[in-house]
Amino acid sequence: MNKFLVFILVITFIIGRSCFAVQSKKQTNGKKNNHHSFTIKQCIDIAIKKNPDISKKKWDIKSAIETKNITKSSLGFQGNFIGSYMHHLDTIGMSKTSRPGELLSFTDDIATGAMVLKVPIYTGGKLRNKHEASIKAIEYVKYQFIRSKRELVYNVSLLFYSILGQKKVIESMSFSRKALIEHRNIVKDLLLAQKTAKVDLLRTEVRIADIEQHILHEKNVLNTRRFMLTNLMGLDSHDHSFKISGQLTLSNKKISNLDYSTLFYKRQDYRSLNSKIKIQRKLLRIAKKGRSPDVYLQATYGKNWSLEKPIGNSSESEDFGQIGVTMSFPVFDGGRINANKRLEYNRLKSLEEDLRKLRLQIKLELEIANSNIESTHARVNVTQKSTEQAKESLRIEREKYNLGKGVVVDVLDAQSALLDVQKSYYRALADYNTALEQFKLAKGVK
Repeated sequence: MNKFLVFILVITFIIGRSCFAVQSKKQTNGKKNNHHSFTIKQCIDIAIKKNPDISKKKWDIKSAIETKNITKSSLGFQGNFIGSYMHHLDTIGMSKTSRPGELLSFTDDIATGAMVLKVPIYTGGKLRNKHEASIKAIEYVKYQFIRSKRELVYNVSLLFYSILGQKKVIESMSFSRKALIEHRNIVKDLLLAQKTAKVDLLRTEVRIADIEQHILHEKNVLNTRRFMLTNLMGLDSHDHSFKISGQLTLSNKKISNLDYSTLFYKRQDYRSLNSKIKIQRKLLRIAKKGRSPDVYLQATYGKNWSLEKPIGNSSESEDFGQIGVTMSFPVFDGGRINANKRLEYNRLKSLEEDLRKLRLQIKLELEIANSNIESTHARVNVTQKSTEQAKESLRIEREKYNLGKGVVVDVLDAQSALLDVQKSYYRALADYNTALEQFKLAKGVK
């Protein structure tokens, strides 16, 4: 019995150590994942895989393909099995006579089973146009899918670069706070040496408190943008430890002259709308053929069964079959066909106006994006030069104050001016990188 207890204890110890090792490994992996920094390419790849809008567009494409398969099947023959059971108040013949003197079977209850084959011969092009419209519908949703991906790339890039710029702004503010704290220590030393007034210390304290509350505000903005980015990437958790890594760059490459004749067809939304117009033209053709006859070749073969002993002929089942041509066309519809033609025509003209509006919008977006690139590039250069000037101004004011030839207000103003120009520089740099992505979006390039 003692040996059995020792065996149980040993097994329990081994299992416990194994579970502890697995749990520790999971926690370690979790910590590694939490501290992983995502590049812009990784953020875009994750967003394309997990963003709900992109996933929805994929299902839309599959739905359009199945719609095309449905319209294609309507062009060929259709086979249907028909079954029925009927109870009659009076006895009736199970089938018609095929020659004089033939005996019939009469019964009250008849079960019928038949196979019906139907093939379209002429429909005025309605079925063919419907199938061609379904093919164009696949193009329409595919271009929509590509455009949605391009817009997602832009939105992810926009948030990514704004986060990089925001981090730089916070770093500048933290550095400015550190510089103010150092200046406060200098003021304290001068105050102990009775070389300055206490009001200088109070003004410095106020400026430190002011910058600290601004840092808290900017950090909240940063966290909000992180949450927006993770949401756009399709991630469920909004982890505060989510980090990104990248650089804000400045390029001197100039934009060449834009050729609008080719740029239109590079835009996926333009090609998508163009496909939609082609679909609408097919629907208009179908509406115009509303009074055309529908001609089908139809063949039927089946059997009737008596569910009780028939009267007359002893046969309890009878075969029947037929083959021929059916035709149908509307005679009176209360004006529905003409109204439908006008409806489809109006929809076509509306879409053509949408396409004209999109052409104007594309030109406007390209011009704005090009202007934003030039503007933000100039802002970066100006603020970069201003930063050096602000640093030199702060250095001079500090030296004047330390030598007793300046006032603390000038030092604080110079420090504030340096912080403002640094924030303007990093925000202009983030705006420049965003403007490049905006130009790519406007051109429709990947």
